Amino acid sequence: MTTKRVLPAEWAPQSAIMLTWPHPGTDWADVIDKVEPVFLNIAQAVLRYEHLVVSCEHVVRLQELERDLNRYAEENGLPGRVKSVPAPANDTWARDHGPITVVTEDGPALLDFRFNAWGGKFPFEKDDALNRHLLNAGVFGTTTMQQVDFVLEGGSFESDGSGTLLTTSECLLTPTRNPSMDRTAIERLLSEVLGISRILWLNHGYLAGDDTDSHIDTLARFCAPDHICYVACPDVADEHYSALAAMEEELQEFRQADGSPYKLTALPWPDAIHDEDGERLPATYANFLILNGAVLLPVYGVTQDKDAIAVMKDIFPTRDIVPIDCRPLIYQHGSLHCVTMQIPAGVVT
Repeated sequence: MTTKRVLPAEWAPQSAIMLTWPHPGTDWADVIDKVEPVFLNIAQAVLRYEHLVVSCEHVVRLQELERDLNRYAEENGLPGRVKSVPAPANDTWARDHGPITVVTEDGPALLDFRFNAWGGKFPFEKDDALNRHLLNAGVFGTTTMQQVDFVLEGGSFESDGSGTLLTTSECLLTPTRNPSMDRTAIERLLSEVLGISRILWLNHGYLAGDDTDSHIDTLARFCAPDHICYVACPDVADEHYSALAAMEEELQEFRQADGSPYKLTALPWPDAIHDEDGERLPATYANFLILNGAVLLPVYGVTQDKDAIAVMKDIFPTRDIVPIDCRPLIYQHGSLHCVTMQIPAGVVT
């Protein structure tokens, strides 16, 4: 008989946040000096609320980082919160190569899904092996890890903690991930391994510059079991208007398990940000991270940042809202939630 499983919501109690640190062997090589301060700001913010698991391929840099973060933790009365591990990595997107944790009758269990860099777009072999490096280093204590022969990224789904999964057809049904499986087969597998009872599929919504095939964590997020916030574009002349308006209509049609409509909150739409080649970058306020007692909110140095902070305070009135400048991250087509992965309570001590 299969042990009952629950996929926790992000707001469930956490033991740690995982970060995979940038190094010169990643695509960040030319802008390390710009992106490392962002990672450091995220790391320090995490340490104020819980443990931090940080890995880096470059051992010398990891030693320096461990020293600096431990000093910060101790100066703030938070000793022992830094767990550092030398481990090879192709890149830094911990949300997508990190472990997925379910809670069973026997306690938390880690799931190590396959990672293939969003359908083979980039090198991924080191990232796909990273969770096993962390497990072998003892980071997860006695928690077990199950290998799952299915490509799945943490940024591609949202859990309400009560059996409902929110995702996008664009991502999960892309043939470069699991070509032998159709929607029915995917629903059956996710129900079995994640313990979920139903999936809400969004068929619309995208962000220019996104190379994940429309990860849900850039578009719409559970804020509570009955509450979803989402990206909305008010500018009819914007290339996103039609797709995001169609996504909004889908969200309005979704129902909770008891048949009730969801409470919906539209997030501010940031001014367009382009790279040096004129490519629009995927700036989104939906890419926030919920911590124990706080929400880390990506901001981008645009006028809408202030409105986004205000909206987050309304959505999460009992949590600290911590804005972090993530503009350097979107130049590699991700943001704050994309570089972090929460590890639920009972795993990292």
